[in-house]
Amino acid sequence: MTPTNQLGEKLIIIGEHNERHRAQVELILSEAGFLNFVSVSNGREVLEQLRKFQRSLEDVGLIILNSNLPECQIDEFCLSFSSIDEGVGIPAIIFTEESTEMDSKQVLRLAQLSRQGISLITKPIRGRDFIPLVNMSLILRNERHLRRSQEEQLLNELSERKIMEARFKYLVAHDELTGLANRRSLEKKLQLAIHRCRNFDQEGALLYLDLDRFNMINDLEGHETGDRLLVETVSLLHGTLDLDHIAARIGADEFCIFLENVKQQEALVIAERLRQALDGFRFVTGQDSYHISASIGIALLESRRMVSHPSVLIAEAHQACYAAKANGRNMVQLYNDKDTQACTRRSDILWVPLIREALMENRFFLVFQPVVRVKDGAITHYEVLIRMRGKRSDIFSPGEFIPVAERMGLIHHIDLWVVEKSIDFLASLPENLSHISLTINLSGVAFQDQSLLPLIKQKLEITWISASRLAFEITETATVANYQQTREMIARIRALGCHFALDDFGAGFSSFDYIKKFPVDYLKIDGQFIKNLLHDETDRVLVKAMIDIARKLGKKTIAEYVESPKVLYLLKTLGVDYVQGYLIGKPEPHLLDKTAISIDDIASSVQSTQAA
Repeated sequence: MTPTNQLGEKLIIIGEHNERHRAQVELILSEAGFLNFVSVSNGREVLEQLRKFQRSLEDVGLIILNSNLPECQIDEFCLSFSSIDEGVGIPAIIFTEESTEMDSKQVLRLAQLSRQGISLITKPIRGRDFIPLVNMSLILRNERHLRRSQEEQLLNELSERKIMEARFKYLVAHDELTGLANRRSLEKKLQLAIHRCRNFDQEGALLYLDLDRFNMINDLEGHETGDRLLVETVSLLHGTLDLDHIAARIGADEFCIFLENVKQQEALVIAERLRQALDGFRFVTGQDSYHISASIGIALLESRRMVSHPSVLIAEAHQACYAAKANGRNMVQLYNDKDTQACTRRSDILWVPLIREALMENRFFLVFQPVVRVKDGAITHYEVLIRMRGKRSDIFSPGEFIPVAERMGLIHHIDLWVVEKSIDFLASLPENLSHISLTINLSGVAFQDQSLLPLIKQKLEITWISASRLAFEITETATVANYQQTREMIARIRALGCHFALDDFGAGFSSFDYIKKFPVDYLKIDGQFIKNLLHDETDRVLVKAMIDIARKLGKKTIAEYVESPKVLYLLKTLGVDYVQGYLIGKPEPHLLDKTAISIDDIASSVQSTQAA
């Protein structure tokens, strides 16, 4: 009797320690068309074979065992695998000796197995008896599996809707991973707490917890490990604090706990207890152990300072938590509405849509401040500066919006806009101004933007502008953030023919080290040394040293903030190469209508004044 393809594909495990008998069984199975079988010689090896299929037990069709198989208590063994696979076990056939060769205990045990559905066949084995028994066992196995699948499908169809409805109701109010309330549920309960505070003077405090190193562990160990960390954290919170208090998970690693009927001091004590518990916690995964800590912010719900909405209370606690992180992490911070960082963040929130609108509606524009060569007064290039026009035509300086753009991730768009518009401006100049160059200020992160170099290349190719007419200013603080990447990007842009200036030279402790390492063409002396040049001998000594060092290194110097003839005259005597400031020209949307400044006349007037 040949098996069907489906039955023949099922694996048959043969447990037989007698080599001659095992070979006989394998021959009978092969001749009958059963080719997918594996033979082992003891009970331990049978279990090892089963473990290989623990996730796909439906692929195992039958187990054939000798009743005297070593390392195998046959009755317990058969019962174990006949009850696996969620109630539909793997059928088994047991080879037994002639009854005359077994004692009464063995006969009793085998009779019990037979009553439990285990098939018995007496040696010697004959194919005409054995193969029908194999086929019948496989057919029954297949039918049981099919019946179970049909039953499960029917049960699923009957219960799926109720399960989905119950699950949906639960998820509406709870976080699925931790079982805590979610933000929606928290806000409802906080609304009730605000009502009680307003009408019955019942005060409280909201704690905002943010795990300090969760993202690092989540990235290194994977999301499954990150989820386990969150579950263990919640368990720790339960053990440290009676979470009959309102507790919620409102972010990936952010939790809120509302403490009812507590004053400021008590809230601080509870928050500190939580902080210490988390600080002492060690999260173990595999061979690694991680130290976990949390920054905790506290916002008070007080009758003397009413909160209008739950989101306001959550925002205040979040701001306090942010301040705790900014101040070093692993600490407790009470919300303070006069905190400068909180004020900055509120200001950023207001500025972001204004900056986005200005980018979309092209309300940025460039202004140009002349830079003059001291030896002949020629205006050799202009520094490009940016301004933003408001909806009511009011003008905003870069000091108002650039820091916000840097903090909120908008600065890359502005950097690229400035580069593109600057090159377009050079291309629009008449032939008689083709000697004019532009110095472009870029943000500290501009040289980590991989789209900067392709944009410069593309614009130069389209406009046919010489790369030598472009210079980029970079500050010392910008190079510190990502030294190697910044240095490589400067080298690649410089290879196009562009120039570089190190801005704010002298303002940092590492300035002289950076001019040695960075391939820049100009050193722009920081304005703080120029402002008091006339009255501070130390500044004069330092500026002279900067000029001398730059000259020895083959670099040109630019002095900014030149606002009086006396300062200009002094800088000329010190040997500076270029000057820039309100004395020369203010930033304007257009270039000056002249190509040179009378440096000698200005210097002569100073000399005349001194002589008089």
